[in-house]
Amino acid sequence: MIKQDIIHHVIEKTGLPRNKAEAAVDTVFDGLKKALAKGDRIELRGFGVFSVRPRKTGIGRNPRTGAEVSITPGKAVRFKPGKELHLLENK
Repeated sequence: MIKQDIIHHVIEKTGLPRNKAEAAVDTVFDGLKKALAKGDRIELRGFGVFSVRPRKTGIGRNPRTGAEVSITPGKAVRFKPGKELHLLENK
């Protein structure tokens, strides 16, 4: 599913015009991005939790040359599925 599929789904469910549905979806995604950029935890009940965790420093390899590459520490977004979504995975 891509962003356009989500917009189309919003249009079908709400009857909103395309430009308003697109603005609504963009607003939600912008809010999620800003919250994650600040390091906030996003909990969507029944769906899951998005959180930002530190990523360790490490050594990787360039797949083409095999040369070692230093991986700098940073942050990574993690997703943990909620109970309802997790039950769907096991069916």
